[in-house]
Amino acid sequence: MTEFLLKTFVKNYHQTENIEVRKYVGFLSSITGIICNISLFVTKYVMGTISNSIAIISDGFNNLSDCLSCFITLVSYKLAAQPADKDHPFGHGRIEYLSSLIIAVIIMLVGFSFLKTSFSKILHPEKVTFNLITVVSLLISFVVKVWMSAFNKKLATKYNSSIMLATSKDSLNDSYITLVTLSSLFISLITTLPIDGIIGCLVSILILKAGYEIIKDTVDTLIGTKADEETVQAITDLVLSYDDVIGIHDLIVHNYGPGKLICSLHAEVDSKRDMLEVHDTIDLIERQLHEKLNIMASIHMDPIEVDNPVVNKYKNMISEILAEIDPELSFHDFRIVTGPTHTNLIFDLVIPYKYQKDTKNLKNAIDNKLKEKDDTLFTVISYDTQF
Repeated sequence: MTEFLLKTFVKNYHQTENIEVRKYVGFLSSITGIICNISLFVTKYVMGTISNSIAIISDGFNNLSDCLSCFITLVSYKLAAQPADKDHPFGHGRIEYLSSLIIAVIIMLVGFSFLKTSFSKILHPEKVTFNLITVVSLLISFVVKVWMSAFNKKLATKYNSSIMLATSKDSLNDSYITLVTLSSLFISLITTLPIDGIIGCLVSILILKAGYEIIKDTVDTLIGTKADEETVQAITDLVLSYDDVIGIHDLIVHNYGPGKLICSLHAEVDSKRDMLEVHDTIDLIERQLHEKLNIMASIHMDPIEVDNPVVNKYKNMISEILAEIDPELSFHDFRIVTGPTHTNLIFDLVIPYKYQKDTKNLKNAIDNKLKEKDDTLFTVISYDTQF
């Protein structure tokens, strides 16, 4: 069904990074959500009123909030598709993340509202009327929400969209909520407990939980998270596929919204090579990163000594020491400065976050092991963080 809808309504839908394609995929997701959620809201509101069930009515208003979320999503895709301008040179892709945040806030407001109403139903319970039409309506609602979750998850995976993934999670939570609501109808037949209010509270808590999780994921993205391993590996593999590049370090990936990644890195090259030729290779790599991975790149060349036996000896020594202390440690920009009484080993040390507040003890551990091998050697270390 997902593939059919894409083929029918989205031209060139296979171009997953194309901003215009993403806009129309977003329109498809949003309009589908609006149609489904309005239908579910009307059905549940009518059935909830007939059966006098606050759990069903609250579930219906949850669908209405989803409808509003879909409308916000619709607007956000239109705004996010705007080209870069003087004030926003990196484009408007992050509007998707802001929209996810707005959706999450709406979800939580709905949750708080019905938590209050449901608690009131516990204190002042009313009889719930059971009928077959209501049961069938809730079962249909469950099936629709499961389909909506699967539909949006496929779109989120294909187009790397956080807002579609949030919609998918919300739809899946809604399907669970509908099942819980349905169960309250059956339980109310065999008990005098205020089960409708209790289930209503449970539904409200699930709604609040869904909103919190979306807020957390979205805020993490806006603050800035580590690039995913797949992207890092793809960049590394492409850069190292060129013979002029010996190694890379200081790779940083900036996310300016889905389909808008910018990276910077240092490429290690042989210092004996013609730098003009190597620079031409670096320019080619930057173009290839943009054409093949849709990543804008800025690459700094780091010339290093490759065939110096003295440098290689000390470099291997540091490698062995770091491997003994912690295999997660790595280093780059290694060079030496010799003198009549001692030799300085100068390098940048890439440390995991656990060492950020303990670099002094880490340096002492390295120095102590180095002294065991040669007491004329000293380290001069600059610390880098793992991005």
